[in-house]
Amino acid sequence: MTTAFDPPRPWVSSYAPGVPADLEPVTGSLMDLVADSAADHPHAPALEFFSRETTYAELADAIERAANGLRRLGVRKGDPVALILPNCSQHIVAFYAVLRLGAIVVEHNPLYTPRELRKQFEDHGARHAIVWNNVVRSVQEFPVDLALDTVVSVDVTKGMPRAMQFALKLPIPKVRTLRTQLTTRVHGTVSWEEVVGSDPVGADVARPTTDDIAVIQYTSGTTGDPKGASLTHRNLLANAAQARAWTPTVSRGEGTVVYAVLPMFHAYGLTLCLTFAMSQAARLVLFPKFDPDMVLNVTKKHPATVLPAVPPIAERLLKRAREKGVSLEGTQIGVSGAMALDEKLVTPWEAETKGMLVEGYGLSECSPVLVVNPVADTRKAGTIGLPLPGTEVRVVDPEDPAVDVPQGTPGELLVRGPQVFGGYYGKPEETERVFVDGWFRTGDVVEMDEDGFLTVVDRIKELIITGGFNVAPTEVEIALRQHPAIEDAAVVGLPGDSGEEVVAAVVLDGVPAFDPDDVRDFVKQVLTPYKAPRRLVVVEELPKSMIGKVMRRQVKEQLLASEA
Repeated sequence: MTTAFDPPRPWVSSYAPGVPADLEPVTGSLMDLVADSAADHPHAPALEFFSRETTYAELADAIERAANGLRRLGVRKGDPVALILPNCSQHIVAFYAVLRLGAIVVEHNPLYTPRELRKQFEDHGARHAIVWNNVVRSVQEFPVDLALDTVVSVDVTKGMPRAMQFALKLPIPKVRTLRTQLTTRVHGTVSWEEVVGSDPVGADVARPTTDDIAVIQYTSGTTGDPKGASLTHRNLLANAAQARAWTPTVSRGEGTVVYAVLPMFHAYGLTLCLTFAMSQAARLVLFPKFDPDMVLNVTKKHPATVLPAVPPIAERLLKRAREKGVSLEGTQIGVSGAMALDEKLVTPWEAETKGMLVEGYGLSECSPVLVVNPVADTRKAGTIGLPLPGTEVRVVDPEDPAVDVPQGTPGELLVRGPQVFGGYYGKPEETERVFVDGWFRTGDVVEMDEDGFLTVVDRIKELIITGGFNVAPTEVEIALRQHPAIEDAAVVGLPGDSGEEVVAAVVLDGVPAFDPDDVRDFVKQVLTPYKAPRRLVVVEELPKSMIGKVMRRQVKEQLLASEA
């Protein structure tokens, strides 16, 4: 074993042709991404939302106007501003308008319950929020100590083509149901149209600097307590630049198409859609949720140059394309993340698209992309790939992170690079725990082969990744224990049809039986539905350590053994 803190980089020799080992340090701010694209390609389509196009010139103008509208509402440099929005054109404008003022974007999942949102607001303390009108009530019901100064309500249907807006007003039951899913009437808010109807912000309003915090990205960690990763303009600019360098065959400007099927409130969707796509002057096609038929309709007109996805999305899209007889040919680069990519999916996908499907790996704390397979024949399916340009990694002894393990031996992945965050928002002690001598501890156990390719072996962190979303076991266990039939619970992730499934081992509280559906419904009243256990298994007792802590690893092993 060695203790080298400046390790060699064997992975560089495995890079695809044209990919540099390092990049020049980034300067400026995220505002430059849209401004440069608007200057170089003003009439190119920047956004497409239900066939309605917005050019880069129109996008840049809307951002400046929205920034002034927010400034008039009291948003100032350094203020956290909450965004609770699905994928829609207003989301992109709001994101950059907040940044234009030097304020900080705080992304939130619009599917969260009021309780889950409240925990995050308690942490970041935002006084202003830009909210999808379907969830406005969730923030209006906050207690007095969290009451917001401003709630800007967004009707996503107003970003659609006029003909579609008209159709949604028709008194047809099916249309009425769709309208209810997309929008609702609200009171006591400022409408998004009022905000964006302002004059452009003046040149006297300073732009953000490279080292200003741009985004607070929440990650549950292992405790279920909200932790906001503070990502600077430098972090996010660097990750976008790394993504561009990794894909030298993707040209900048009209003709390049990126699909936003992943939620942009997630770090993965944020970088590849909100920053990478804008920096490439690409057409960003926005999908409020993943619908295979909707995606295939766009594919017929504009096949994706880059399709960020998770394996279940790629699987469902491939299956639906075959059912409908729609060709996926022209989809050039599929990037899979958030969960392991089955090699059995790669071959049929590439046969249908004539493109590539490569796996990557990242964390919210790293903007988020750290490692990706080369977009070339040198890639290795089944691995997560190689560190991006300018990214350094070490594989160390988890018990002593100062000690590197031999090549091919499992160890904890440590990283450093321009995309790695500086710390958790307002949590210096949490920050100190995840860094060692300037290296970020990912909490994941990996192996590195002789060519520098990394493979995830296990997670030190016990997060469950289901459908591409993180679920903290502790959070689900707390909800389960509130049910009158349950005395204790341990929650783990077990293999399912689409990645991991949330499974709970429960000890009953003196009752002979329970109704699993009733328990699931109970949890869904407390947490977002995808966090509710798909399966519940009754056990007599849970394995615990000497200090009384439930040993989830043993629970997982027991459940797997019982299934076998």
